[in-house]
Amino acid sequence: MADDEDEGVFGGMYEDGHWVWDEQTQALLFVSDLPPKQIENIQIQTKAPTGTIEFRDDVDLIEQIRYRRRYQRKLKPGQADVITLQDVKDIALYTAPINILSPMLINLLHLPTTERFLRALILCCGYYLQIADEMATRMLELTTKVRTPDCEKIENEFRDNLADLRVLVAKEYCIMLIGGADTKKFHHMGPLKKRQSLSDKDARLFETLLRMSVQIVWLALGRKSFNQIELETHRLFKSEIFNAVEHTLKTGYISRMVAAEQAVLLGHCVRHDKKLNTRSPLMNEVFCHRPIDYRLLGLGVVKYPKISSRLKYLRLLVSGPEESMMESAVTLGIIGLPRTQFDTMLRPISLSTEAKSKASIASQSAHSSKSSFKKAAPSLYPPIIIPRKDAHEIYFPPSFPDETEKPYPVSDVQQKRWLNRLTKLLASTTH
Repeated sequence: MADDEDEGVFGGMYEDGHWVWDEQTQALLFVSDLPPKQIENIQIQTKAPTGTIEFRDDVDLIEQIRYRRRYQRKLKPGQADVITLQDVKDIALYTAPINILSPMLINLLHLPTTERFLRALILCCGYYLQIADEMATRMLELTTKVRTPDCEKIENEFRDNLADLRVLVAKEYCIMLIGGADTKKFHHMGPLKKRQSLSDKDARLFETLLRMSVQIVWLALGRKSFNQIELETHRLFKSEIFNAVEHTLKTGYISRMVAAEQAVLLGHCVRHDKKLNTRSPLMNEVFCHRPIDYRLLGLGVVKYPKISSRLKYLRLLVSGPEESMMESAVTLGIIGLPRTQFDTMLRPISLSTEAKSKASIASQSAHSSKSSFKKAAPSLYPPIIIPRKDAHEIYFPPSFPDETEKPYPVSDVQQKRWLNRLTKLLASTTH
């Protein structure tokens, strides 16, 4: 009986293995007789740096015809033929590399919150480029002109306008971070925020959304100043310390700015904390101790009883219909302009000036020798002129308004088209 027990303890056979005594460790070890299971290697897509993601901008004529027939937004009866944000998103999705596309990204791009976010970012970057050029000119003029108190007033107005536009971007970005409103299902801890955090998945979604946003802003602003847009966008969302684009390009554009330029373009809400305590400039704008019109934090979402002409202007550009921009003689980059002035890829249709003969060009150059100054090329869209703040005190309602603005509808048809196209592209790559 004792022998049976000893055999059962030290050498007993089981259905899937047996026990053996290890002399080195002086312990029992269970040796399995089953074949080892093959461990499935889960391929996790690495986060590609922004600079390595290249969009195609040289679409040939055949692909343009295919795009116009299958994927371009079709006009509804009675609808004005103007460029919309959806048109710009369609071009970005059509020219994007397949490795950054996903159903989650396409669905995220077709949300009212994301639409307001992209519009606010286009407005902020467009005004930033405009003020950056203005400040560069003003700094050059200091060599021959004297700085007056009026300069401070004008530059303070530029600074406050940029700060308010950053607040408009930050409020939509905060909704995405907390998974509020229509972004609940995209939160990294699930709609109820009770799951384990999918930090790597969330980081990939953020990087692809940021790269797609840069491309959309660049297209909406007429395909100009890509590096400036990319650098400023990454600075806003990641701060100067974690600006990967600046670390790659090494432009040093902030250190080359004069103090007056930094005060206007960066604002006075910039904080230089330790890396662990660093917050993005967008978050700093929200928590900054400066007089902020509280209605900016709900513009386009909360229906306020009384708003100023400044807020009406910003609400139209951030959440209003693109058709109304023509009536108000304002545009958001090329958004709001007639689509007939642009080709399929939203490039401006060139005039017949390029068809001039060499003889006519030579004759013009002979007559223009006296005045050698070149005229600046006309801009595709009018400059951004933000109405000034009202001098009177902000109106405070007796109770906080609980009525919400009707969200601008997003094209479900285009969303399904891009999801179907992605499914076909993924199927073709696997075969």
